[in-house]
Amino acid sequence: MEKYLTISSITKYLKFKLDTDDNLKKVYLKGEISNFKSHSMGHLYFSLKDENSKINAIMFSLNAKKLKFSPTDGLKVLVTGRISVYEPTGNYQIYVEEMEEDGLGNLYVEFEKLKEKLSKEGLFSPEHKKKIPKIPEKIGIITAPTGAAIKDILSTLKRRFPYTENILFPSLVQGENAKEDIVSKIKLANTYDLDLIILGRGGGSIEDLWPFNEEVVARAIYESKIPIVSAVGHEVDYTIADFVADLRAPTPTGAAEMVTPNIDDIIKHLNNYKLRLNEFIYKEIKYKKLYLESIKNSYIIKNPMIIYENKKQNLLLLVDRYNNYIINKLNDYKIKFNNLKDNYILNNPDKLYIDKKQYLYNLIDKLELINPLNTLKRGYSLVYKDKLIKSIKEIKKEDILNVRLSDGSIDVIVKEIKNEI
Repeated sequence: MEKYLTISSITKYLKFKLDTDDNLKKVYLKGEISNFKSHSMGHLYFSLKDENSKINAIMFSLNAKKLKFSPTDGLKVLVTGRISVYEPTGNYQIYVEEMEEDGLGNLYVEFEKLKEKLSKEGLFSPEHKKKIPKIPEKIGIITAPTGAAIKDILSTLKRRFPYTENILFPSLVQGENAKEDIVSKIKLANTYDLDLIILGRGGGSIEDLWPFNEEVVARAIYESKIPIVSAVGHEVDYTIADFVADLRAPTPTGAAEMVTPNIDDIIKHLNNYKLRLNEFIYKEIKYKKLYLESIKNSYIIKNPMIIYENKKQNLLLLVDRYNNYIINKLNDYKIKFNNLKDNYILNNPDKLYIDKKQYLYNLIDKLELINPLNTLKRGYSLVYKDKLIKSIKEIKKEDILNVRLSDGSIDVIVKEIKNEI
């Protein structure tokens, strides 16, 4: 048994080897930050990665205070430090002493480019956001079937509003094939009679969340006929899905809280309405009782014949009024009729005929006086050239003129024009 080593022994040996290797006491690395976390004591924990590999890193607060920038996931950096082994886990890591920026990571560059492109196309515009129902009856959930996200969503929905039906559409949420799986689940969910869809997953690095930054996923969210709530990662994590979705939730738990009413609040409101309704009904019954008593005690109810006598009296007044009206109208028509009978013209119709006949003769005499034919009989004539000639300026030599006399007309040719007065 002496030839078998303990895990602690081999780990100590490896740590000793790394710590005593001059090549590892001070190394210079460049890479992209991921899984960045800041400890309350000021220590920084993160990973450095390139296209093929990744190494864990730690920067203690004494060195972190010297930084002139704020490290974030996706930031490319240049670091100086030593390589050693962390004994409790047996992982090798770099203890960073210095760090400076080396530009944004490729993933963040892609993120900003896609964000700008889709924004210009209007995929983020508020007018395209679908309304989230206040009390959903059926909710679709697109996420991994295992893990904290689905547990948090279901437990929150059950606690807040247990009457909602929930349908899980299990999906990959990270990895190379995740984007196609998410798109297919969005399309599948749209074939169901759902009020809304929660799309999300728990926290992770930018690489883990990257499927929610894919263009195909963004367009599938935009084309969904059912409202989609994006619930990806933690509150500080933003993905393209958050901008396209109809509502962005800070966490999966937050999504479940935002889309459902609190059953306790509803019960409280219902109890308030119940109290107010009971109070209203009580007041109405009390008022109606008082009103009924006032009617029962009214003078008319106790003396019903008064209503009959009043109506009878009003009827007699109306009869008298209409009788007087008819009599007055008959008298008016009688007077008019008598006036017509006494009219002079009706009594002397011949006189009207003689007057009209004399008036007609007078008109005939006046017409005879202005008749142009009578003027022609006195020796005058009318000269025409297409129209009546009133001046010698209207004719010229060789014009053919028509001269109208009292008993006919003649055509003449103009040989000479004399201007004489």
